Amino acid sequence: MTSPGSSARNTPTHASSSAGFTAIGGFFFFGCVMATYAAVTLLHPGTFLDRAWVLNPRAHTELTPLGRVVGFPFLVLAVLLFLAGVGWFRRRYWGWILGVTIIAINLSGDLVHFAFRDRLRGGVGVVIAGALLLYMTRPAMRRHFSGPAATGGG
Repeated sequence: MTSPGSSARNTPTHASSSAGFTAIGGFFFFGCVMATYAAVTLLHPGTFLDRAWVLNPRAHTELTPLGRVVGFPFLVLAVLLFLAGVGWFRRRYWGWILGVTIIAINLSGDLVHFAFRDRLRGGVGVVIAGALLLYMTRPAMRRHFSGPAATGGG
């Protein structure tokens, strides 16, 4: 039962309590943090922050020479991921569209990576991004982003 002044989107029938829904929203915010980290370390190399690149030395080796050329796009990606997370948790249709678009672009990149560079890493990326995309576009998930509350009204 909702109290006066509360909206229907706070009811248990929405995805706020769904582990999958929460995980995807959290994934967007985690991605925002990682893209911000990459941007900062590429735009300002040589700091103590560079040490974390030990987790992905190949990417560091490939990206560091590009510096600002890829640093700024990482900042844009961070902003987009942040917006997707906000829109996702607020159950806004635009948040769903943005999230699905980001995952679809990632899937496209993984397909290219699979076809031309590294079959193992690309293949793992294709499976993960593909599964996320299938989950996010299921009718049951899309329903959480429909109606006036989800499109910015009421």
